[in-house]
Amino acid sequence: MRRDNQSSVTEFLLLGLPIHPEQQGVYYALFLVMYLTTVLGNLLIILLIRLDSRLHTPMYFFLSHLAFTDISFSSVTAPKMLMNMLTQSQSISYAACISQVYFFLFFADLDSFLLTSMAYDRYVAICHPLHYTTIMSQSLCYLLVIMSWILSFGGALVHTLLLARLSFQRDKTLHHFFCDLSTLIKLSSSDTTVNELVIFIVGSMVITLPFVCILVSYGHIGATVLKSPSIKGICKALSTCGSHLSVVSLYYGAIIGLYFVPSANNTNDKDVIVSVMYTLVTPMLNPFIYSLRNRDMKGALRNILSRGTFSA
Repeated sequence: MRRDNQSSVTEFLLLGLPIHPEQQGVYYALFLVMYLTTVLGNLLIILLIRLDSRLHTPMYFFLSHLAFTDISFSSVTAPKMLMNMLTQSQSISYAACISQVYFFLFFADLDSFLLTSMAYDRYVAICHPLHYTTIMSQSLCYLLVIMSWILSFGGALVHTLLLARLSFQRDKTLHHFFCDLSTLIKLSSSDTTVNELVIFIVGSMVITLPFVCILVSYGHIGATVLKSPSIKGICKALSTCGSHLSVVSLYYGAIIGLYFVPSANNTNDKDVIVSVMYTLVTPMLNPFIYSLRNRDMKGALRNILSRGTFSA
């Protein structure tokens, strides 16, 4: 097996965001605030769930894992992007680039599986409320999370191993702010047929199939609510599912906009801008969505704050 990539390319150049040099400072400050908000907001969610015993339920168990995943997902790309903007450097080593691809895919897939698990939890809560505690047992919750990690690990590893086999001799400039798998494949001088086929197959398993499962779950939820269309039932369904639906819409909306909406002009710029949406914006908004639209989270925050006030 040839390893031309190791000898011909030791680093890649990331062109970054399509912004003017004089605007670098403003965007650097903006993205730094967004990243810090993502980290602090999701850490707050994990802390609240950990400290408040009333939040020790399957729904918040999955939410704590989602919050950790969002922190990790943003941390794969944002620190390197911010460092490059600060130092005016564009380089990233070959090893760091391959590692970034792996962890980006890993946490993106994990996000998808966790959102699917949360959708199933909401389905059971609304469609089978009397059997909820029996069905959503602690063992099932752990099994869903463990399987999510295993499947994400396997999917990301397959892509990364296939990517490591490719040669990059013609060009080493990436029109992106991080090492994106599809961008690297386009840059390769090797035959990428197998890579593209695996992207289609694995993508169907980790993105399309979970999305279909989420749609089916909410289809059953909608049908159950419509069987007894009372204002109280509709309000309960909205309060139970509203936050999750908002996060799902942001996550899959960005993916659909990136991969399924055709773009005749400025394709690279569109890809980069949409990538900012799901790597920085969506993880940052998730804590606000869950805390502002969730009475349990707001109650837990008030309890923690009042406890801190009295102890002081």
